[in-house]
Amino acid sequence: MTAALGVGIDRRRTMSALLHHDTWSGEDVTVSEIERELQRLRNSSATPTGAMHLRTSVLTHLVWAPQQWLGEAEETLQGLAEGHPSRTIILTPAPTAEASGIDAHLALRSFAAGQHAVYSEVITLTLRGSTALAPASSVLPLLISDLPVFLRWRGRPDFGGRPWRQLVGVADRVVIDSGEWDELRMAELAREFSHTAVSDIAWARTLEWRRTLAACWPAITEQEIRIAGPTGDAELLRGWLVSRLQRGVRAVGVEEQLSVALDGVPVDPPIRLAYTSSERLSAELDRFGRDPVYEEAVRAAEA
Repeated sequence: MTAALGVGIDRRRTMSALLHHDTWSGEDVTVSEIERELQRLRNSSATPTGAMHLRTSVLTHLVWAPQQWLGEAEETLQGLAEGHPSRTIILTPAPTAEASGIDAHLALRSFAAGQHAVYSEVITLTLRGSTALAPASSVLPLLISDLPVFLRWRGRPDFGGRPWRQLVGVADRVVIDSGEWDELRMAELAREFSHTAVSDIAWARTLEWRRTLAACWPAITEQEIRIAGPTGDAELLRGWLVSRLQRGVRAVGVEEQLSVALDGVPVDPPIRLAYTSSERLSAELDRFGRDPVYEEAVRAAEA
């Protein structure tokens, strides 16, 4: 069991001085206008020190953030710019708007990096009316060529919907948090593994518990296991145990924090590391391959 846990989070980030911050907003704009304004912001961001500007983006970061998730998405992004300089495109759907079109807000920030200035871009698009159902047409011209595309989908995906299908087709990796879902859809999620690589922040939150339970080997193979906790996290932990032990594990109860009992005796919880949402997402953006242990846990959880 100890070889099938996953990796932790590297918190070593260097802080750089913010040199420049500029914004632009427009209503009912075209993608060409957005590209033109981005270039204008870069040209106008010359620093007092005369530092040469570098685009050192390591990826294009797409974020599907319905209105109820927009505030949290923007807060999470605040801690990402230095560790993952990127072009971030936040898509907020407004499908019930009377008129179709795109409203845009652009923000460019540059940071000191030695003799250079590294900049990060955030493009926030409100997709109104029918535009919300065809997000790929708005996104594709804004992708940075030859860089991986990560899609962070806030809330529970509509797996059969056009926006999901289109954006998954664009992305190299999808990052979800099944703890955000109002209803677990593990069977539908498992079917997505044949289309794209998936990271789940809820899965990352179970890492310390997986390490703790792996240390209970081999006695745990014969013990009755009871799990309770937040639904997404607890179901993934249960699925991991089912897939590793190759036997049934009792259905979970819903509690605020994860807890596990073996033969009726509570297991001492691991020390909980207080990672921020930015650190959680940053760790997922460092991972490019598939996670077969996670995929097996999802399939076991839905069985």
